[in-house]
Amino acid sequence: MNLSTTNNQTEHKLLIYQLFVRLFGNQNTTNKYYGSIEENGCGKFNDINDLALQELKKMCFSHIWFTGVLEHATMTDYSYYGIKPDDPDVVKGRAGSPYAIKDYYDVDPDLAVDVRERMQEFEALIERTHANGMKVIIDFVPNHVARTYQSDTKPEGVRDIGQDDDTTKAFSPSNDFYYLPGKKFWVPGDINPGGDEFKNSLKDRDFKEYPAKATGNDVFYEAPSKNDWYETVKLNYGVDYVNGGQTHFSPIPPLWFKLRDILLFWSAKGIDGFRCDMVEMVPVEFWNWVIAQVKEVYPEVLFIAEAYNPQAYSKYIFEGRFDYLYDKVGLYDTLKKLVRNEYEANVYEIRDQWQHQHNGFTEHMLRFLENHDEIRIASKEFAGNACLALPAMVTLATLSQGPVMVYFGQEVGEQAEGTTGFSSSDGRTSIFDYCGVPEHQKWLNNGKMDGAKLSNSQKSLRNFYNILLKITANHKAISNGAFYDLLYLNDQERGFNNKVYPFLRYKNDDRLLIIANFNRNEVTLQVKFTDDLLNLFNVAAPGNYTFTDLLTNIQYPETNLQQGLTITVAASCAVILSF
Repeated sequence: MNLSTTNNQTEHKLLIYQLFVRLFGNQNTTNKYYGSIEENGCGKFNDINDLALQELKKMCFSHIWFTGVLEHATMTDYSYYGIKPDDPDVVKGRAGSPYAIKDYYDVDPDLAVDVRERMQEFEALIERTHANGMKVIIDFVPNHVARTYQSDTKPEGVRDIGQDDDTTKAFSPSNDFYYLPGKKFWVPGDINPGGDEFKNSLKDRDFKEYPAKATGNDVFYEAPSKNDWYETVKLNYGVDYVNGGQTHFSPIPPLWFKLRDILLFWSAKGIDGFRCDMVEMVPVEFWNWVIAQVKEVYPEVLFIAEAYNPQAYSKYIFEGRFDYLYDKVGLYDTLKKLVRNEYEANVYEIRDQWQHQHNGFTEHMLRFLENHDEIRIASKEFAGNACLALPAMVTLATLSQGPVMVYFGQEVGEQAEGTTGFSSSDGRTSIFDYCGVPEHQKWLNNGKMDGAKLSNSQKSLRNFYNILLKITANHKAISNGAFYDLLYLNDQERGFNNKVYPFLRYKNDDRLLIIANFNRNEVTLQVKFTDDLLNLFNVAAPGNYTFTDLLTNIQYPETNLQQGLTITVAASCAVILSF
C-alpha cells in the first residue's frame, strides 16, 4: 500500500538542535592533546546568549537539546567549591564523560562562569531559551552513574542512590546497585588517565571500591576492560541478571522513586523534555510507570528514547510510553550507505523502512544524520564532503511528521579531524576532552555568530539547512500530511535507478513532490503519476502547470501530466516541488 495517512494531529513538526554546551561557545583554538580546561578552554551556559538563541530560532528550531548539563565525573578539581574530586582512574578524558553522572541534582561546574552560581546560570539559560520561543531538552541517564556518584546538592530529606544498600548481597530488589561481595574493583591496566603530562596523586590504578559494583554495560565482573564502561556502575531496577533475569517489581524498588523524583525536580525547573540514554538497558515496566508519573504532573514533557532494536520499537512506544525513538538502526543506516555510495546501497531500503514503520509509529521516529555518538558527515570516515548528504537530509526531513535533529557544527560541515585526548581520531567530535570545534568556531566568529569566517561553500551549506528547515517547519503537508511512494511507478525507462527516491507529501492544497538523487551524477527523469493522484490533485486535464522547487525557487513548467513531469536533478541533490 503506497498511500498512507496518520491519526496524529501534530500541527508543528519538532525540529531539534543538539548543542554540546562544553563545546558550543568555546572560542579557544589551542586544542592541546589531553589539554586542561585552562589550556583548551570550555564553553559556558552564558555563551548561549540571546544572539545565539535568535540565530537558532531563525532556522526554525523548536527545541534545543543541551547535552552534558548534569554534573559528571571529571579530572578538573573543584574541591575549592566544596565538590569532592574524582579519581582520574575512573574518568574518561580530562573533561570526563557527560554520561557518567556524579550528581543527578546538580549541573556541571565546567559550564559556569561563577561555579557558586552554576545552577542559577543554567536556570537563566532555560529562561532565555523559552523567551526566544524554543523549548529545552536535557539528558536523563537512567542505566548507570559514575563510580564516584554522590549527590552533595540533593534536596533535604532525599536518600542518595546507594545510600541504604546492603553491600553484602550481590542482588537485592532494595539495593540501588549490584555488588560483587568479597571482590575488589580493578582499574583496567592498559589506560593512561589524562595522558602522560597529567600528574595526580590518585592516578595510581588503585581506585578504592570494595565490594566491587557491576559495571554500566552489564559487566558483572570486578575487572572490566578499557573497552567497557569502566567509569560507570549499573543501576538496579529489580532485575536479577545473575539468576536468569528474574524480575522483582512488586513492591516497587526504591530506585524507581528516586529517579522519578529526579525527573520531577528538573521538570519543575522548566525542562520540556528528556533524551533518555540507552533505554533498552532499563526495564520497559519502569518506563511505563515513570513516564505516566511525570506526565500526570507535567503532561507536556517529552520523552525521547535512545533505542537501537527495531523489533522492540513498538514496545517502547506503546508499553514504555515514549513520545519519540531514535531512528538509527533503520533510516539512518540506510541513508548513510546511500550517501557513502556503497555498492549495495539502494533506495528500496528507504521504502522498506517506511513500510515497516508506517503502521502506527513512523510519527514517533526521530530522524538525524549526526549526533554526539555518530561520525561527522564531512569526516573522511563518513562522506568526506558534507554536501553529499543533501539528498539524505531532504529525505529524512520530509519523509514523515516525526521530529528531525541537527547536531551543532553539522550545518557548516564540521569534520572532527584529529584526536584531542581520550577520544581517538575517528570522525567524531570528542565528548570526553576539552577542545574547540574548528569549523563551528568559524561560524561563532569570536561571539559574533555571523559566520563571517566560513568559506563560501560552508555558507552555502548552512543556507541549505536554513531553507530546508523552514520548509519542514512551515508546510502542513510535511508536519501532518499524507504520504505517497512513487518508487513503484517509475523505472529505468523513465530515467530512474536504485539511487533515486521519489515521493509525495500532501494536505489539502499544500502538495509537495520530493525527489532525492543519491547518484554522483545528474539524472533526467520523467516522473509518472497514477490517474487517481492526478484526479485527486485536479491536474488530470492538459493545461499549464508549474512545479516550483522550494529549495532554489527554480520553476519547472509542464502541460501534460498524463505523460509525466520531465525534470533534471543534479548529482547528490534533491528537489522539493510545490505544485
